[in-house]
Amino acid sequence: MKEYKYKINGTEYKVAVGDIENNVAQVLVNGTAYNVELEEKVVAPTTIARPKAAAAPRSEAGAKIISKPVATGGANDVKAPLPGVILDIKVKVGDTVNAGDTVVVLEAMKMENNIHTDKGGVVKAISVNKGDSVLEGAALITIE
Repeated sequence: MKEYKYKINGTEYKVAVGDIENNVAQVLVNGTAYNVELEEKVVAPTTIARPKAAAAPRSEAGAKIISKPVATGGANDVKAPLPGVILDIKVKVGDTVNAGDTVVVLEAMKMENNIHTDKGGVVKAISVNKGDSVLEGAALITIE
């Protein structure tokens, strides 16, 4: 039973909602039981399946193209500005990028956010894959 406290016109009510069967809910208000008829049929919440992370791309020989960087000072990392899910990676290891280029698309709060690099250089490592969940401040790409 889920329990709630309500205050209506200065009067406090303790409400417990029990089982709901055939549009009738069993409700206990301040210790008094009531059967409450609902107008619409209650639909149980559905579970939404999130897509699984994609496997890292591999060369014809089977070696990973995207590599995890060894711990760096972090000065050359493009970092996630907020937590989210990686939707797309716009660069590959070895690509040359300019300041302001979009390198990653991050979904956060149901919006797609283009993540830009603040300096130019060569992409040395990509630390994430499409579908990965990342936290704020996580290193996404290393540029030298």
